[in-house]
Amino acid sequence: MISRRNIRVKVMQTLYTIEALDHSTKPGEEVKILDTHLEQSRQLFVYLVWFLTEVARYAEIDARHRASKHLPSPEDLSVSTKIAGNTLLWAILEHGSFLQAVAKDKPQLIDSQDWVRKIYLRLVETPLYREYIRIQDRDKDAEKDILAFIFTDLMLPDDDFVSHLEEQFVHWDDDADMMNLLMLGFLQKPKAYNFQDFLGKEKGQFARELLQTVLSKETQLTELITPRLQNWDAERIAILDMILMKMGTAEFLFFETIPTKVTINEYIDLAKEYSTAQSGQFVNGILDNIHKELLTGNRIHKTSHKN
Repeated sequence: MISRRNIRVKVMQTLYTIEALDHSTKPGEEVKILDTHLEQSRQLFVYLVWFLTEVARYAEIDARHRASKHLPSPEDLSVSTKIAGNTLLWAILEHGSFLQAVAKDKPQLIDSQDWVRKIYLRLVETPLYREYIRIQDRDKDAEKDILAFIFTDLMLPDDDFVSHLEEQFVHWDDDADMMNLLMLGFLQKPKAYNFQDFLGKEKGQFARELLQTVLSKETQLTELITPRLQNWDAERIAILDMILMKMGTAEFLFFETIPTKVTINEYIDLAKEYSTAQSGQFVNGILDNIHKELLTGNRIHKTSHKN
């Protein structure tokens, strides 16, 4: 479900938390902090999937409410409930792993009904929805597209709805891109997702090994980075830049199946997205210099992913 890039973000956040605690953590607490960050992301994903299903199912509530008016109009009596029978929607609602997650996390306890109604009412006014309900047949792509439209075009662009997410999930800003990819991937292949195993064994091992390697090898990593800072004051460099450089250097040295080019590109992107405007270029320069020195000293030993 979650990608290696997402894992790097979670490890970065964990290291930043530990830095803020001035490294005053008990043995094993670092992994618990990482697990907490991952669990928060899982809960956010569950909520977004649940909210999406509630918007689609609101068609039935709307139809009942309008039909029960004292003097319902012909339009009130002909509200389409096609989307409530969406085949992809019901694949989600009958997804055993999702049902377990909803029972555990109880997203319905979050005050969301006004938002469900608002997003639904906005949906029914769109040309895409009108075309969707006009056609009686159920097309697989159309079923998926209308749900994806609700998420990408109605939920995410709404600043007020995003504020609602931020109130409920303080890490929304850090997870927004991840959630976008997860949701779109989920709508493509819901059966491939296990809400009880957010990482998977291999990626879970990568997350913990990356975190523990950066912490246990911090002195060695710092000694490689500091000489390349030249006229930069190490104490004035953005904390996230230092964290990202340590993570990248750790991957050079201790993760033999990750190509160095992948490592450099990943941490340049993360620096651009999460740190300062100049961080991408800065991190690129430092990691590139370290990479060249390690190659010259024959200290980088990589193996194929296929081996």
